[in-house]
Amino acid sequence: MVDGGDHIVLAEWKTVSNIIQRGGTVIGSARCKDFQTWEGRVKAAYNLLEKGITNLVCIGGDGSLTGANQFRLDWTKILEELVGAGKITADKANECAHLNIVGLVGSIDNDFCGTDMTIGADSALHRIIEAIDNIATTASSHQRCFVMEVMGRHCGYLALVAALASEADWVLIPEWPPEKGWEDVLCDKLSQERKMGQRLNIIIIAEGAIDSEGKAITPDYVKNLVSTKLNYDTRVTILGHVQRGGNPSAFDRILSCRMGAEAVLALMDATPDTPACVISLDGNQTVRVPLLECVARTKAVQKAMDEKDFHKAVELRGRSFQNNLDTYLHLAKIKPPKHALDGSIATRHPYNLAVMFVGAPACGMNAAARAFARIGLTEGYGVLAIHYGFEGLGHDDVAPMTWTEVQGWAGAGGARLKTTRVLPDKVGLDTVAAKLKKFNIHALLIIGGFEAFQSLLLLAENRDKYPEFCIPMIVIPATISNNVPGTDFSLGTDTSLNAIADICDRIKQSASGTKNRVFVIETMGGYCGYLATMSALAGGADAAYIFEEPFGITDLQGDVAHIAAKIKDGVKRGLILRANSANQNYTTEFIHALYNEEGKGLFSCRLNILGHVQQGGRPSPFDRNLGTKMASKCVETLIRQIEANKTAEGGVFTNTPDTATVLGLLKQRSQFTPVQELKSQADFVHRIPKENWWLKLRPLLRILAKHESTYEVDVWKEEFDDYEAEEKLQA
Repeated sequence: MVDGGDHIVLAEWKTVSNIIQRGGTVIGSARCKDFQTWEGRVKAAYNLLEKGITNLVCIGGDGSLTGANQFRLDWTKILEELVGAGKITADKANECAHLNIVGLVGSIDNDFCGTDMTIGADSALHRIIEAIDNIATTASSHQRCFVMEVMGRHCGYLALVAALASEADWVLIPEWPPEKGWEDVLCDKLSQERKMGQRLNIIIIAEGAIDSEGKAITPDYVKNLVSTKLNYDTRVTILGHVQRGGNPSAFDRILSCRMGAEAVLALMDATPDTPACVISLDGNQTVRVPLLECVARTKAVQKAMDEKDFHKAVELRGRSFQNNLDTYLHLAKIKPPKHALDGSIATRHPYNLAVMFVGAPACGMNAAARAFARIGLTEGYGVLAIHYGFEGLGHDDVAPMTWTEVQGWAGAGGARLKTTRVLPDKVGLDTVAAKLKKFNIHALLIIGGFEAFQSLLLLAENRDKYPEFCIPMIVIPATISNNVPGTDFSLGTDTSLNAIADICDRIKQSASGTKNRVFVIETMGGYCGYLATMSALAGGADAAYIFEEPFGITDLQGDVAHIAAKIKDGVKRGLILRANSANQNYTTEFIHALYNEEGKGLFSCRLNILGHVQQGGRPSPFDRNLGTKMASKCVETLIRQIEANKTAEGGVFTNTPDTATVLGLLKQRSQFTPVQELKSQADFVHRIPKENWWLKLRPLLRILAKHESTYEVDVWKEEFDDYEAEEKLQA
């Protein structure tokens, strides 16, 4: 802005075509010292006025957003100076009397208060976890300890979440310094884990880590500590700027699209009295919050740390950060009880928790099972693993879980407890009841997809016939289809979305040397169009065909003509996605043939059916973290319900609806919903919820693909429960 000239150009549709998958920033970024001066801001204002610009979206950290707000506050005086200097006319000043500012927070550190996630943080976590996963293999081979430094001079978010997702043995962050004597505690923990057979140790340090006295803790200090005191082969890895590189994750792409659209709506709404705002994420809701409040709160965190008020610093970071820290402290700092090491079921409490997988495999299942087992064991309960779901239960495939058994599960793909789609009524409810009694199971966690939801519903509805079903029971939704009622997100969907986005990137790149090509890609999901819709948004697709949004031959012909027009205008590639059960007649092969025929002479068409590659691979950081936190909540809830419903005979009996629930992430928070309440919200024929929040993003997908559509969003401001408005963006 300060330099002006060719640095400010008109963006056309083609300008931003095919950039959604690119890392970095195509328009460049800089820390401008000139803009910090009055003269620099006057130059910037003049350059904007030359182009008639009075609406500005600023993407950056708290420094950039603070500077943008100061620019807005100075605007009137700057105009007066420019008029007085004869650089602009009084009419021009009146015409451009107000500068509207909307901020989007782009920061890999996730250090801005007022939003759960900043643009870039999830992608940085992907880079960190990839590095840790790779290092873990060599560390295990050589029985080494690795000390890894990640970014975060003032915020420990990256280090904290990476520690949760990678099963790190220790994490050091600025907001929660270790207590005095932490060196001895750390060495005792590492020594104990080696005695238990663990072949590697990972210690993660945020670059701004400090001790309780405010003294910096460096990787070399920790390395020397471990090497000297334990004589372990210890290495240091500083990830540095590799965390900023690479392609953006699917989460970041979708987040950016949603925030960008909301920023445009905010500018359209702006009046001269509207304060500058930041588009933030609260749970699953995009929200507008006053910029100055967020900046002040962010600075208050640093002030609290400077004053050594670390509890306040964590509180100011927000609910999401605090939940991550609580879960980490619960999992990483606990010591395994003796019975957890030898597999015995003799515990402090004569009660057993059980866990099983039901449905198709989904990444994140193993992370949830690991957290469930370790927390349950620590609380003194027996934890039983039921292999192969209800089918395995019928065949007595049940075994106690040990502490060491689940080591490494957080980053493992597949389903370590094995899984089937068999429902309890197929095994026989009599058999299921008898087996629950035989193995003395007092609470049950079912991790899985729509089949898990159906299974729990069957058990809950037959409690009057089988007292064995009158125990606390919870479902954690885990399916790449994201088709379970009672939650906005399921375990596995984020990993699958990243796999699809990566494949779409590769497919588009394969056409870089060819002339005008359109790809038709089939995703999984069955009758649920979540994967097709969200991967289309993340991949910059031109259309996504799903069951929930009926389409016919006229729609298909219109889309063919639309892509043809875009290609004639200079766009070289097209991308079409289709959910595998979108329509029984308009199959993927039919759509491919239609595009191939209608595009003759203008573009060629290729077909790709992705198949089970969408279910494989290592879980993403999001799925590892979500599975861990959800399982932690489930253990706490099940234990509380056991304690509240003990019988005189030493058993557990409860038949209230709130003891047979689905744990879901709904809008701003996690929530337990009785499975019987969710029955009316489910379409059992097509195995999907009757209402889906993500359908509201379909018009955004159409708009970004240059279709005419109307985008409607629910906007929540400041007091989320008191304010709701609908706004429309016409294209």
